[in-house]
Amino acid sequence: MATVLDRPAADTAADTTGRPTGISPEEWAVRVDLAAFYRISAIHDYDDFLYTHVTARVPGPDAHFLINPFGLAFDEITASSLVKVDLDGNVIGGEGEYGINYAGYVIHSAIHAARPDAHWIAHFHTRDGMGASAHKEGLLPLSQRALYIIPRLGYHDYEGVALNLDERERLVADLGDKQFLLLRNHGTLALGRTPGDAWAAIYQLEEACSAQVAALAGGRDHVLLAPPEAQEEALRQIAAPPAAARAAQGRKPHHQLAWEAVLRRVNRDLPGYDA
Repeated sequence: MATVLDRPAADTAADTTGRPTGISPEEWAVRVDLAAFYRISAIHDYDDFLYTHVTARVPGPDAHFLINPFGLAFDEITASSLVKVDLDGNVIGGEGEYGINYAGYVIHSAIHAARPDAHWIAHFHTRDGMGASAHKEGLLPLSQRALYIIPRLGYHDYEGVALNLDERERLVADLGDKQFLLLRNHGTLALGRTPGDAWAAIYQLEEACSAQVAALAGGRDHVLLAPPEAQEEALRQIAAPPAAARAAQGRKPHHQLAWEAVLRRVNRDLPGYDA
């Protein structure tokens, strides 16, 4: 498998918008959003130095996706530095200084191939995400966030570092049609159709894990689980929020509001991702 960087050189010709030649406007838009996704992850301390990954499907019929170059920290990633690969792990478009994380390719290629709705996939190794993933009871109904996630959460048992291609079949089976996955003894994963969907999902999962780790810090015996009837009511509210609640949110869908907020934060704190 090729592991060289699909990275236009710094002096690659570009159009008047700064987009390198040879990259379609549609792909460039995804690249810019994905670079912003990496930087908002760094801002929230969801990165793990060089070792986790977020991917996005490239628009078009070729089943290509973009992944981070192995060697750049999340807060260094730009739109032009992202690597384009196919489902077989072949780098599309050129050579460069950096390779890719093979385990990231294994995990993300499996889901991109199996789930047409998985346009965006985030996988992290945060301290609290790993902590919750190692709890034998999984994610507990300890917080409002957890109640939202639990019905849509799968679990994948640890098999070692994800370097074996045959693990992909089991990973996909454990994910099924769900949006969230806890990789046991490993970390968190969430997917979405849009960057806002995926960011909101991984944010909610990470924060639910953090709430659980905090609640269990004093032991399991006196932890208060949400009452079953309240859990059921919360699920009904999430599935079909009252009309007044929907109207109060405004005209924009949640995923759009979430992503616009992400871009404002990144533009304030870590600009330069769109290069």
